[in-house]
Amino acid sequence: MKRGAFLLPRGIYLDGNSLGPLSYAAQAATERRLKQWQHLAVNGWDEWFGLSERLSPALARLVGANPAEVIATGSITANLHALLATFYRPEGARRNLLATSLDFPSDLYALSAWAQRLGGTLKLIPSRDGHTLHDDDVRAALGPDIALAVLPTVLYRSGQLLDVRTISAQAHETGALIGWDAAHSVGALPHAFHDDEVDFAVWCSYKYLNAGPGAPGGLFVHERHFDLTPGLPGWWGHEKSTQFEMAGGFRKAAGAGAYQVGTPSIVALAGLEGALGIFEEVAIGAVRARSLELTAHLIALADAQLPECTLRTPREPERRGGHVVLEHPDAKLLSLALRRRGIIPDYRAPDLLRLAPVALYNTEAELGEAVRVLRELLDSGSYRQEQAHKSEVT
Repeated sequence: MKRGAFLLPRGIYLDGNSLGPLSYAAQAATERRLKQWQHLAVNGWDEWFGLSERLSPALARLVGANPAEVIATGSITANLHALLATFYRPEGARRNLLATSLDFPSDLYALSAWAQRLGGTLKLIPSRDGHTLHDDDVRAALGPDIALAVLPTVLYRSGQLLDVRTISAQAHETGALIGWDAAHSVGALPHAFHDDEVDFAVWCSYKYLNAGPGAPGGLFVHERHFDLTPGLPGWWGHEKSTQFEMAGGFRKAAGAGAYQVGTPSIVALAGLEGALGIFEEVAIGAVRARSLELTAHLIALADAQLPECTLRTPREPERRGGHVVLEHPDAKLLSLALRRRGIIPDYRAPDLLRLAPVALYNTEAELGEAVRVLRELLDSGSYRQEQAHKSEVT
């Protein structure tokens, strides 16, 4: 789709759901900002001031929002803390937070901390199979005691895609607010956060957005909440026209920009600036269609050639995100052996291989070769030799 736009690492790269590869556009944008720093030093702020806001329209198109509802800032966990400080307001019997037992741990750390701080309880939606969520269990968990639910759009350990619109409506029907962690979906599939009446959302930009390691995250705040004052105010979230007056009182910027806290890294923003240009050339709907083709192809290959592996990703396209998860008791050793053969998967303890065929740069031929090598390793048993190596898979 846009394979020629990337400086792909050698071999077959199937870990773009952990870290997207470098693109020529991101490289060029970063080099440009570095040269500005070199030649302009502090005068570069004449150009850099407001860079995050200038990226909002491109991000808004990816998540289905108005530009004022979106800002590139912080990291997922830092942004989640800022939004919990604003939106989690336990009152009366409605005191608890709701998440899922399958959440990314960092989200649970943040949610647990705020529940303890404000006297609530973090409740977890159970999983019937240890990998996915059942619609009925989500609905049942949204009781009258829940003040705020925070759920992942795509479960990182299985690739299950949750129904954002339906669950958001269910939360609101019970009187709860709802936020979403879209780390494993932004850049892989379309969203409609505004129309779905999501209260807030957070995401990173180093996975499917390919903005670089540790690149700035992003957040969405629905415009109906623009009257709220951020719970963690900082000077970069101040009203832009008077920010440098250094007044003692905080006057929040309009929209989601108010949730910026400290001075942004312009070099880090540059990677996102360049990477977003690719999504200006390819519609996110087309990315989703191609992603579904690739994940379906990979599932078919696994069904036919890897009977020892258990598929943990939903087969239904409407319930599937951008990656495929295979379970095998020797997943760690297999992942190490694949890497030594030039195929880069992702491993999650204790027994999961995550494979992400990314629409922008992966091909069916690469998937065929990856499955062929995996079949060869299983047949020969040679992957067990990895036990002697001390390498750790992250």
